[in-house]
Amino acid sequence: QVQLVESGGGLVQAGGSLRLSCAASGSIVSINSMGWYRQAPGKQRELVAAITSGGSTDYVDSVKGRFTLSRDNAKNTVYLQMNSLKPEDTAVYYCNAKGIRVRNVGVLANYWGQGTQVTVSS
Repeated sequence: QVQLVESGGGLVQAGGSLRLSCAASGSIVSINSMGWYRQAPGKQRELVAAITSGGSTDYVDSVKGRFTLSRDNAKNTVYLQMNSLKPEDTAVYYCNAKGIRVRNVGVLANYWGQGTQVTVSS
């Protein structure tokens, strides 16, 4: 009934850029917040960036000034523009949505995409 479709991952040289997209599909009335988490091998999953329906953003310190999260509410889509990429940004990136209100169903508290690989070479 709800699907998070991720795209934009890949391999890039250090200093390069990538843009990740995440589109939520289904009979969606509203989404409280959307964003991206990442998990590197042997590391904990961490929040990269999130944005609320009102436009408030939150970033992990290590990406501030380099990554920008934006949204298109009409398409239930978020975009993560990643600039000045570093090898330490290498991870699987997971789209996340919180508070998805589905028509005639209810609210999904927390929903995850399947993940997309981002690899930054030195």
